[in-house]
Amino acid sequence: MGLNCFGAFEWCKGKKSLREPEAEEIATNNVRLFSYNSLRSATNNFHPSSRVGGGGFGVVYRGVLRDGTQVAIKCLSAESKQGTQEFLTEISLISNTRHPNLVELIGCCIEGSNRILVYEYLENNSIASVILGSKGKHVILDWPTRVSICMGTASGLAFLHEEAEPQIVHRDIKASNVLLDGSFLPKIGDFGLAKLFPDNVTHVSTRVAGTVGYLAPEYALLGQLTKKADVYSFGVLMLEIISGRSSSKAAFGEELLVLVEWVNFSSLIPQFH
Repeated sequence: MGLNCFGAFEWCKGKKSLREPEAEEIATNNVRLFSYNSLRSATNNFHPSSRVGGGGFGVVYRGVLRDGTQVAIKCLSAESKQGTQEFLTEISLISNTRHPNLVELIGCCIEGSNRILVYEYLENNSIASVILGSKGKHVILDWPTRVSICMGTASGLAFLHEEAEPQIVHRDIKASNVLLDGSFLPKIGDFGLAKLFPDNVTHVSTRVAGTVGYLAPEYALLGQLTKKADVYSFGVLMLEIISGRSSSKAAFGEELLVLVEWVNFSSLIPQFH
């Protein structure tokens, strides 16, 4: 996308009207800066009908830029658990990390208390909505497509762990954080909790972050983060893709904590309905 396509943004670098420390830090990454008004216009004043997702960090809207390009606009809520540092982390990581199986960051908005990220728009939303959605709303996918989704997600994760510089541990691999384009190509998104991993470090001691049902037991108990925590979460995600069941406890009538326990006590029967 060329600069002339976006009348509503300008480059962060050298922008004098942004005087917050965050703006100066973001400027080093040369990410595109959108005005709040341009994003409000793109989403029809953030109308509820434009909403495509949301969670603890805020709400995601589908937007259309002035040139007709569709984008996903992630608005960080004032009550979000993702603070300014996590917001900056997400910008820094995504703006400098590119791979076919990672969601592309287009730009951001920092005006007053507004913290907004602008991503490429992926037509099929997330694995959670496509495979784990409510009856009558999710898409029935054949096995080759499910295998392709697993392989693509694994490719993106392997890139983060082995090829990115510095290497990255995502910390929140789950169905709602893997998005799907029009051809069901998977792309890992939402890097707000990610941690950088220098080459000479085997693990990082940190507060436990992530989603119940996807957390590796050793990470949840000891707080020692390694790449294996992502691999465990990816394994749970694969079980969800294969079985059509969510890892959420609410998805089960039994007194089971996670999907892994359900697999141990049940025959794994695909849910194609």
